[in-house]
Amino acid sequence: MSDKNLVSRLFEAGSHFGFRKARRHPTVAPFLYGTKDGSDVIDLAKTSEALVKAKEILKEAGSMGKTVLFVGTKDEVAKIVKKAAEKSDAMYVTNRWIGGMLTNYSEIKKRINRLEELTNEKTTGELDRKYTKKERGVIGREATKLEFNFFGISKMTKMPDMLLVVDPRHDSIAVAEATEKKIPVMAIMSTDVDASLIKYPLVANDALQTSVSLIMEELAAAYIEGKSAFVPKESPAAGNTRRRTA
Repeated sequence: MSDKNLVSRLFEAGSHFGFRKARRHPTVAPFLYGTKDGSDVIDLAKTSEALVKAKEILKEAGSMGKTVLFVGTKDEVAKIVKKAAEKSDAMYVTNRWIGGMLTNYSEIKKRINRLEELTNEKTTGELDRKYTKKERGVIGREATKLEFNFFGISKMTKMPDMLLVVDPRHDSIAVAEATEKKIPVMAIMSTDVDASLIKYPLVANDALQTSVSLIMEELAAAYIEGKSAFVPKESPAAGNTRRRTA
């Protein structure tokens, strides 16, 4: 069942505004309420149901210690996605999706390590000691570029367990890579997206900041709630040590 209060909040946020009917992808037809003045109107009762389910999934993921990668590189939503990810202490990509982030992770990891190396050298002052002013200028530009592309995933040590994407049509490469690596995708998506590519589709306006903010806040809160209940499993070595010293 849909949450009537949530439906009202989604309506106030403009989440029901779809694209012109001519841009509709056939797979979103079941998520529509109808058409008005040539534009699709999204059925917010179904969006509400999907959102409630998505929150349960993210809460469970958090409680199991699973990692979620937040993705949203479209200008209208990038800051919202980054804010939600930082609040959730989650990884994120909001500037640019670099091809191979998932499918060629070994190479991406080398760039992340390079960023970490340069950051450490700057923090310790080693950069000033080792390089000339001209060399530091070159290295500084390299570090800026690496930080722009990889800072949000700089703590990523393994493949994420799930992607949370805002507008999977805009970030189609991210979705394609996740699909290839068999990583489930949850997405806030409008009426121009192929819903069959998304495991957990949340059909709603994905450009209005009010719409995206509301849904991302709901999802982030659920993930945070789940993470607060996560208890890391004790390694066998740690358990053995305690038994020996007891």
